[in-house]
Amino acid sequence: MSGLIGKKVGMTQLFNESGKVIPVTVIAAGPCYVTQVKTKADDGYEAVQLGYAEVSEKHSTKARQGHCKKAKVKTLRFLREFEKSADREVKVGDELKVDIFAVGDKIVIIGRSKGKGFQGVVKRHHFGGGSITHGQSDRQRAPGSLGQSSWPSRVYKGLKMAGRMGNDQVTVPTTSVLKIDTEKNLIFVKGPVPGAPNSILEIIKV
Repeated sequence: MSGLIGKKVGMTQLFNESGKVIPVTVIAAGPCYVTQVKTKADDGYEAVQLGYAEVSEKHSTKARQGHCKKAKVKTLRFLREFEKSADREVKVGDELKVDIFAVGDKIVIIGRSKGKGFQGVVKRHHFGGGSITHGQSDRQRAPGSLGQSSWPSRVYKGLKMAGRMGNDQVTVPTTSVLKIDTEKNLIFVKGPVPGAPNSILEIIKV
């Protein structure tokens, strides 16, 4: 299998052999369950669908319940697809844990950044703001001129302005696994990952 679904626990630090401090993120990865194996014959492409985090029927749809029941697993909240791995065969209903990874493995992590809500141009686009000169007493964080006057008499698309910030999908380039706790299903990866604690992540083996 090429990856797992996990939940961000938080950040801490580890020490290497030379005593250097390495910042790490702790991720509770799995257990995940195989809910569907897609094939070229049936679906047009090959992939493995995994489910994570049990959810009550009250908080799930009938379609989700039926899909998980067909796979003979509990109703799961999150479903994600991963590429099929040539070194490991899986079938519907299999349980996958962090032992599919090993210390030193190179991985890619996908998550969603923290939502910041509606923000101005200084925070959102790092504008410098206006100076308090020539009578400007309240324009320190304003965007300034938006461009033209009589022509073309409109604001161009894509202009950097205030608006919603954050809550975007973020992919962390290749990082590495520094430690694995198979008893607690924890994986320690080097550096930060997107999102707040308890946010959902995809951990993909490179």
